[in-house]
Amino acid sequence: MPGSYPYGETVRILRTGDSPGRGPRGQPLPGLDESFDLVGCVVTPRAETPQVGGDQQQARDTVVVGWTVYVPSSQPSHARLPLKTTDKVKVRGVDCDITGEPGDWGRSPFTGTRGVIQFAADRVTG
Repeated sequence: MPGSYPYGETVRILRTGDSPGRGPRGQPLPGLDESFDLVGCVVTPRAETPQVGGDQQQARDTVVVGWTVYVPSSQPSHARLPLKTTDKVKVRGVDCDITGEPGDWGRSPFTGTRGVIQFAADRVTG
């Protein structure tokens, strides 16, 4: 995959900094907003196919549950990566959880160029 995508999308990583302490009732205070944008990303729909003949298949065949996001290696925010387990992401105006561990494609054995970072973004429900 190339180092940048001229028609890629911008996704926002929603990150809260460390708590500065506890409030009067002993609850942790929220940290500062450390959110940042990832520009030029490729965003593809990710689907979940229900088990054949199962209860979920009675009314539908395939359900889009979120997106797979590919972050280009030319990303200026690469210094803020890797993503944290507490991060959220806003994709196409929808708040999402980052599911699983992001995958780093490393370097190409053919060209030596840096690969993308890929992660799953699931819609927040409930």
